[in-house]
Amino acid sequence: MPKDCQRGANMIKNGKTPLDLLRTWVVERASDGAAAWFDEQLLKLKSAPTEKDFHLALGYAPRRLGKADLALALDELRAADAARPGWDPGDWSVDQAARIAMILATFKGDARVFRDRLETLFRTADVGELITFYRGLPLYPGQELHTSRAREGARSGMRPIFEAVAHRNPYPQEQFDENAWNHMVLKALFIETQLHPIQGLDRRANPRLMRMLCEYAHERWSAGRPVSPELWRCVGPHADEGALADLSRVLETGGPRERRAAVLALEACPAPAAKRLLARELHLGDAERHLDWASLAQSGL
Repeated sequence: MPKDCQRGANMIKNGKTPLDLLRTWVVERASDGAAAWFDEQLLKLKSAPTEKDFHLALGYAPRRLGKADLALALDELRAADAARPGWDPGDWSVDQAARIAMILATFKGDARVFRDRLETLFRTADVGELITFYRGLPLYPGQELHTSRAREGARSGMRPIFEAVAHRNPYPQEQFDENAWNHMVLKALFIETQLHPIQGLDRRANPRLMRMLCEYAHERWSAGRPVSPELWRCVGPHADEGALADLSRVLETGGPRERRAAVLALEACPAPAAKRLLARELHLGDAERHLDWASLAQSGL
C-alpha cells in the first residue's frame, strides 16, 4: 500500500484503528436497535456500497443514533491518541463519530478515490456536516491530499467551521505550510477564538508569524481595541527588537493578566534584552503569578 495511505483510516497502534474505536464508542452509546442498524451500515459500506447506500447511511445517522455528546472517558481519549497521535475527539458527538466511521469504512485502498468522494460530500454539506467532515481530517487516508480543503476551512469566518479545523486537530500542524499556518493563527485572533486549543502552537512559531502578530497588535491598539494576551505566545520565542518594545509596552500599560502573558512570552525569548525586561517585572499579584498559557485561555482572554 502506498505510504500516504498508511495514515488516517489505516493507522494501527496496539491493534486498534480509528474506525475500530469509533464503531465501539457509537455502539456502546446506542440502543440495541440503533447499534444493530449502525453495524449493518458499516458492513454494507465496507463491501460494495452504492453511492445511494452511502448517502442514505450518512443522512440517517443523526436520526437513528442521536446527537448526544460522546463524552469519552480518559481511557477512551488515550486510546484515540494511541491509534492516531494527536487525535482528540473529546468534544465529538455520537452522530459525528458515526458519520466519520461510515466515511472511513468506504476506503478501499485508493486515497484519491476516497478524496474525490469526500470532496463531493463537502460541496453539498450544510454547516453541521461541514463541522463533522472537517473534524475527521486527521483520520483520512492520503493526508496530504486534503490540504486544500483544510485550508478552505481555516479561512472560514464561521467560528464553528474554523474551530473544527484549527482546534484539537493535529492536521494543521502536520500538513500546513508556514504561510497557511500563520494565516490560520492570525484568523483565530481575528474571529476572536482561542489559540490554546491549536495543536503545535509553540512548535510552529516562526519569525514571520511573530511580525504578523505584532503588526496586528499595532492595528488593534491604533483602533483603541484590546489585544488578546494569547497573541504574545507566538511572539516571544522569536521576538526581535520591535517585538520586545511591544512587550515592554504591555508590561507598562496592560492589566495583570496581560502583563502575565508578556512575562510568559519574554520567558520564551532567548534574547538578553528579554531577561532585562523580566527583571523589571516584579509587581504581578499572587493571583496572576501562577497563570500559564492554558489558564490564561480558560480565563476567557
